[in-house]
Amino acid sequence: METLTTVAELREAIRARRLNAKRIGFVPTMGFLHAGHEALMRRACDECELVVVSIFVNPTQFGPNEDLAKYPRDLARDQALCERAGVELIFHPEPQELYPRGANTWVEVEGLADIACGARRPGHFRGVCTVCAKLFNIVWPDRAYFGEKDFQQLQIIKRMVRDLFMPITIVGVPTVREPDGLAMSSRNAYLSPTERQAARVVPRALQAAVELVEHGELEVANLVEAIEKTVAAQPLARLQYIEIVDPETLTPLRVLTRDARALLAVYIGQTRLIDNVALIPKAPPPPNLG
Repeated sequence: METLTTVAELREAIRARRLNAKRIGFVPTMGFLHAGHEALMRRACDECELVVVSIFVNPTQFGPNEDLAKYPRDLARDQALCERAGVELIFHPEPQELYPRGANTWVEVEGLADIACGARRPGHFRGVCTVCAKLFNIVWPDRAYFGEKDFQQLQIIKRMVRDLFMPITIVGVPTVREPDGLAMSSRNAYLSPTERQAARVVPRALQAAVELVEHGELEVANLVEAIEKTVAAQPLARLQYIEIVDPETLTPLRVLTRDARALLAVYIGQTRLIDNVALIPKAPPPPNLG
């Protein structure tokens, strides 16, 4: 396994291997890797002959008062996890390598970023799309792997790739969770032991909505109320948003006439956690033809 830091080095390493790799898989990350990232890498290694992982804390997707400076980093730990998963190349550039002086080109997907995280973090998805477009143009993967935990991001990247005719298949991989249901996230490292216990309210709130839908509830307002009540019962938790949307267009829904996705963000103390879950209404019973 090699760790490369420049675009030129990475392109040369890929060029040298491309003849022996029918498919190139790519996993973009910001590092401080965990079992969720490992699931992406293992899926990529199962489906591709060459797998590249980027480890880059992208400054353009952080707002002025966000956690860019303190975002957790541990390259040696990340390298060990990548090697264990079967990754062959790691790309670990400095910011100036991807954003050289004078760079002034941005990629933005309109519409899908108008709700949820996009509405609360102006410019966030512009930064995500721009860095992903740059990385795609460097690696030229056949398949790129993203976790469903960042569901809005996944749908936005899919739309960007489709709209710009990028010859890449975007693969969504199911969220990996702790035994108590909390979605794995690099930001979980910010939580104190007390906050970590309180964070269990996040998957519990989503499960409250799932159970209501399983019992026939279709009104979004009632599902939102159940989630709000669950979060409010935990003193250390503060709900930032809950959105129930069409999973493809991210259009907010009022009634579940089809499958939907519940997206939420919750602050546990000062740590912002996001999660989501599929809401699948029960099929109506077949007509009685007797």
